[in-house]
Amino acid sequence: MSETTDLTRSELDPRRAARALYFQGWRVSSIARHLQLKRATVEAWKQRDGWDRTTPVERVELTAEMRLCALIAKEKKDPVDFKEIDLLGRQMANVARVRKYNETGKEADLNPNIEARNAAPRKKPTRNDVSEEQKEKIFDAFRDSLFDYQKVWYRNGHQRTRNLLKSRQIGATWYFAREAFVDALETGRNQIFLSASKSQAHVFKQYILAFAREACEIELTGDPIVLANGATLYFLGTNARTAQSYHGNFYFDEYFWVPKFTALNKVASGMAMHDHWRKTYFSTPSSIGHEAYKFWSGEHFNKGRPKGDHIHLDVTHKALALGRACEDLQWRQIVTVEDAAATGCTLFNLDNLRLEYSAEDYANLLMCQFIDDTASIFRLADLQRCMVDSWDEWANDFKPLALRPFGYMPVWVGYDPALSGDSAGCVVIAPPVVPGGKFRVLEKHQWRGMDFEAQAESIRKITQQYNVTYMAIDTTGIGQGVYQLVKQFFPTVVAFNYSPEVKGRLVLKGLSVVGNARLQFDAGWTDMAQSFMAIRKTVTPSGRQVTYEAGRSEETGHADLAWAVLHALSNEPLEGMTAQNSGFMEIYA
Repeated sequence: MSETTDLTRSELDPRRAARALYFQGWRVSSIARHLQLKRATVEAWKQRDGWDRTTPVERVELTAEMRLCALIAKEKKDPVDFKEIDLLGRQMANVARVRKYNETGKEADLNPNIEARNAAPRKKPTRNDVSEEQKEKIFDAFRDSLFDYQKVWYRNGHQRTRNLLKSRQIGATWYFAREAFVDALETGRNQIFLSASKSQAHVFKQYILAFAREACEIELTGDPIVLANGATLYFLGTNARTAQSYHGNFYFDEYFWVPKFTALNKVASGMAMHDHWRKTYFSTPSSIGHEAYKFWSGEHFNKGRPKGDHIHLDVTHKALALGRACEDLQWRQIVTVEDAAATGCTLFNLDNLRLEYSAEDYANLLMCQFIDDTASIFRLADLQRCMVDSWDEWANDFKPLALRPFGYMPVWVGYDPALSGDSAGCVVIAPPVVPGGKFRVLEKHQWRGMDFEAQAESIRKITQQYNVTYMAIDTTGIGQGVYQLVKQFFPTVVAFNYSPEVKGRLVLKGLSVVGNARLQFDAGWTDMAQSFMAIRKTVTPSGRQVTYEAGRSEETGHADLAWAVLHALSNEPLEGMTAQNSGFMEIYA
């Protein structure tokens, strides 16, 4: 045994030696045999001294004390003895700390360094700091998440200007948000995100926050987001016109739908004037008449240049499907939904999409073909006057994230049902507060694959968030079921049974409101503008009456959001509201 290494058994107190052996796990009979004692004697010591009642700390302390005293008593000590004495002394000190901690419960009693650390001035953690290990996780997650066509965008990230015409819903905003975040971490360069509205620009921000959280559990904060390496991420809407002092890489989202593109692009391009900045434009197509079309086609390059220096770009899908560096120093590419599916994107069922959308909508929204708005009842130029940055212009009375976003102010609700594969549309509109004022589309919803009960329940939730004073529903098809259920909790709901006369009245009212720029909706809602532009003038099957349609059939989609807006607007008479108009008085009674 260790306690008898240096001293004979006759020189030790047998009672203390027995206790030491018992603490080491020896049985009573083994101890008695080893020390040449009677078992009854050892058992009596055990019971009388309460060996089993001692705590682990007490056992260590008693054993260490016995060994330490034995070593100190040695007249001739070897170097190893001095080392053991030092070790045992430190253990005795640790035991004393544990005893004190059991009395006070203070962690500083166990570790004096804690008290010193707590007393020292605290160093503030660096905001939005990303360690090297976390960067590697982010870079790996970014590279592993890409489809093949997104890898093409990444490989061409060095291009001074990238210009992409793309299908809806192929992950362009999602990709460029991640690309910009990775570039900011790698290079420390600023990143600027421009959209038609600030709410749309914040889609970039939400993607970046989610990416940082998913990849390495980092919670980024701030607006703009300032990373620890100095890179700043700005999220701008149309107020970018006043942002002359910003500089960095910039991403211009849905630029084909931005009002006054030419003026805005002068400011935007100025932000990336230095050679080390990069510019990225990407959008679904709108109308050939949009100001941005000349920028896409290369005609802008020829302005003010001698005819001998003019360029004529081939901007067909065949020429740009793989991407091409063009003569005006822009790298252009067209990515349709079919291109995305062919290069690894598994998010689409093309056969279903061809059934859900009309041929015109499929070509425009998914195959990157521009709209000929000369055949549309509602022209893009008029609709652009209705597109506003809602977060800035409506900030005084509309809080979209609040439990009651519009307080107790009155709103009107319009609903347009789905037929089969297409979507149903529902909108919440704030009527004007003065005669001749503006209508504001506060919310829009498109419901696909929901039965009429689920849609009615969604409308009921809207009535709980808003003070709904008027509601209109088209009772065609599934709309009849929705109408019957809605009537149970909103008895005054108005039913529309479509006829050429009803459609004509709805469209005339819409033309008056849009033509006089009395309608407002968020500039980032390109689907709202597309929905209005889908409405065409036609004739009834008999050929005797003019009517309006948007390709509504079981095989195609339709302008559900536009019709929903027209349903709500119908509460105002064709001649408009006046102080003497009874309809106006009813709204605010």
